[in-house]
Amino acid sequence: MKQMLIRCAYATIIAGAMWGIASLGGAEASDKPRPSIFQPVVAGSGMVSSQEGLATRVGVEILRRGGNAVDAAVAVGFALAVTLPRAGNLGGGGFMMVHEAGPGKTHAIDYRETAPGAASRDMLLDNEGNYDRRKAIGSHLAVGVPGTVAGLTLALDRFGTMSLADVMQPAINLAEKGIPVTQGFAESMTPGRVKRLSQWPASREKFFKSDGTVYQVGEEWRQPMLARSLVLIAEKGPAAFYNGEIAERIVDNMKTHGGLITRSDLAVYRPIVRAPVRGWYRDHEIVSMPPPSSGGIHLIQMLNIMEAFDIGAMGHNSAASVHLSTEAMKFAYADRSWYLGDPAFWKVPVDGLTSKAYAAEIRRRIDRDKARTADEIGPGDPKAHEGRNTTHYSVIDRHGNVVSNTYTLNLAYGTGIVVPGTGILLNNEMDDFSAKPGVPNSYGLIGGLANAIEAGKRPLSSMTPTIVFKDGKPLLATGSPGGSRIITAVLQVISNIIDHGMNVAAATAAPRFHHQWRPDALFIEPGFSADTVELLKRKGQVVRSSRLMGNTQSIMTMPYGLAGASDPRRRGALTAGY
Repeated sequence: MKQMLIRCAYATIIAGAMWGIASLGGAEASDKPRPSIFQPVVAGSGMVSSQEGLATRVGVEILRRGGNAVDAAVAVGFALAVTLPRAGNLGGGGFMMVHEAGPGKTHAIDYRETAPGAASRDMLLDNEGNYDRRKAIGSHLAVGVPGTVAGLTLALDRFGTMSLADVMQPAINLAEKGIPVTQGFAESMTPGRVKRLSQWPASREKFFKSDGTVYQVGEEWRQPMLARSLVLIAEKGPAAFYNGEIAERIVDNMKTHGGLITRSDLAVYRPIVRAPVRGWYRDHEIVSMPPPSSGGIHLIQMLNIMEAFDIGAMGHNSAASVHLSTEAMKFAYADRSWYLGDPAFWKVPVDGLTSKAYAAEIRRRIDRDKARTADEIGPGDPKAHEGRNTTHYSVIDRHGNVVSNTYTLNLAYGTGIVVPGTGILLNNEMDDFSAKPGVPNSYGLIGGLANAIEAGKRPLSSMTPTIVFKDGKPLLATGSPGGSRIITAVLQVISNIIDHGMNVAAATAAPRFHHQWRPDALFIEPGFSADTVELLKRKGQVVRSSRLMGNTQSIMTMPYGLAGASDPRRRGALTAGY
């Protein structure tokens, strides 16, 4: 491993010297390079960008051994369940975009969790009919039927080249032999999370030392129960999770604590391969996740609205460009509240929401000099045009195959509940439904009947794994965690590259902003000038300081090879290649 890291570092240095890293930029920026103090990692053959360094190195090693992007992505997904437990998982779900270079086809794999068969509309309300946060995030009622194991194994079966046992062995080794506690892991164990995890005996056994204290930076952390679960899955495939011993343990835990998931719920779970949503922005094709993710639709909708404005000429993060982008965000999130849900249960007007004509209609309502309030904006009529602790990683291999994958437990460490005898953390994805239409969830998002709880339904998500194409070839793979702020984080990375000619590292590091219609506030990261903030306020924007938003992991194809960047907003992320 040490030799591999040395070789990767050496290759990066040589590549930078040969190809002039400082001139890297987006597709349009290659003609007019824009120097930046932020420089991407470069590689000639394959690359992995993830939120955790050990998992990234697992993926790079799979690529070196001849595996393709999907082989590496599945290996990274299982490794993150060991090394990034606040988000990497076996007990959650997500979305994966896969581009096959040979046939030139792109697929969207939906392995989102589902509501158990016994789920009901009002199950997360208290006796007075109010939203009960404890039920929604920290109880067995909060758990949706997990999709991760089914989704990763489906991707490998359909698009991979290596065996399940081979791609899972690195994760098994990490769980058995132990990993050093990182600064990021130690910092993630906040008092609130420690309290939540401490409630459950199996969680205490997994996350705390024998004396009940938390692990310190540099200490070795082993996960024998999780290792055993990984071995079972490697040997028996997804049946071990959905029909075998692991399923039995999950169901027993549910029965003991009033949860709803049954053997039947697990046995009938299936991931779905869907057609992606597609749009165009300044001669670039945007390919992203369809419902039950809201990410792809509203990413395209916002880009459509922005396209008629010369965002690049206004200057990066200028008051003018931020204002217009913010207004686009407001309209998109208002539509999200009304129209988005599981397409098996609700007709989502995909074509209308992503149409250029609908965007033009919205654009006519945008004032360049004055912000509209949330009360002035409501869901539009796209039908007339019909015809936070998630994690993301991107992979591109030497053949041009691409994976953009986002998966989650929902909140950090999910429910905090570890299933006894498995080492597996359970999600709290039921909170992504509209527990009570019109009432905000944990991310402040308001939903309507389209996303109300129903048995077998998949909750709406903001996850936005995305691939951008130029001239029919993949240009950029990107995505982010961050709850409701995922979509706008991805939007800004794309705009920074296409509109502002930034290289992928500069596009990643640039300060971000976010508006989601309600609450009616423009949230901005540190890094905006006081003058810009004052100008935004004069336009009527209600500006609020914010914590850091998102954690994008992105890779671009370049004339010489690959350029990638991990977001500096969180510790421990790593982009590496060979």
